[in-house]
Amino acid sequence: MSSMNGQMKNPGNDPAPPPPDPGEASEQGTPHAAAPARKRPRWRRWAVEIAIFVGIFFAIQAWMARDVPGGAAPAFAAPGTDGSELSLAAWRAAHPGKAVGVYFWADWCPICTAQQGTIDAVQADYPVLTVAMQSGDAAAVAGVLAERGLDWATAIDADGGIARGYGLRGVPAFVTVDPAGEIRSVSLGYTTGWGLRVRLWWAGLSS
Repeated sequence: MSSMNGQMKNPGNDPAPPPPDPGEASEQGTPHAAAPARKRPRWRRWAVEIAIFVGIFFAIQAWMARDVPGGAAPAFAAPGTDGSELSLAAWRAAHPGKAVGVYFWADWCPICTAQQGTIDAVQADYPVLTVAMQSGDAAAVAGVLAERGLDWATAIDADGGIARGYGLRGVPAFVTVDPAGEIRSVSLGYTTGWGLRVRLWWAGLSS
């Protein structure tokens, strides 16, 4: 009996094993916490998004203006709202040495209505001849301009023939013509005032 007791160990009297060494645990393969991934700077992401947007915008502009002729701006003559004849040649002759704008709009076009304040401000500083496309006869267009308080030199393009001559598929459209009579740029859809002014200023440098 005593021999058996001598061979049996009392668990209660055994010393507790030492705690594991953290260093040894790491060496044995205990995984470390993964370092957080570095985020791309926000300004860089915005720059990429803006670049993509600008690229798409100009691609759409180029596609919509694919039928606009290059070189000399197509000549046209049409009745004005006061019954007199307006022509691009006479308009350019009245503003020698200057770039001129030809703005196509329509009374039924909501974007044209939104942009009319911008055009009104630009035409106070630059010679802009407007063309009312498929908006009725001279009396109808004159009524629209009077109702909106706009004092614009406006040619009547009742059947859209002038716009078709410029290869335009819709309005608003702003054509910049340099002092030599060449088309320098075409802006389709809504365009800011500073954008139109830069186009006219740049076209005027060719004089």
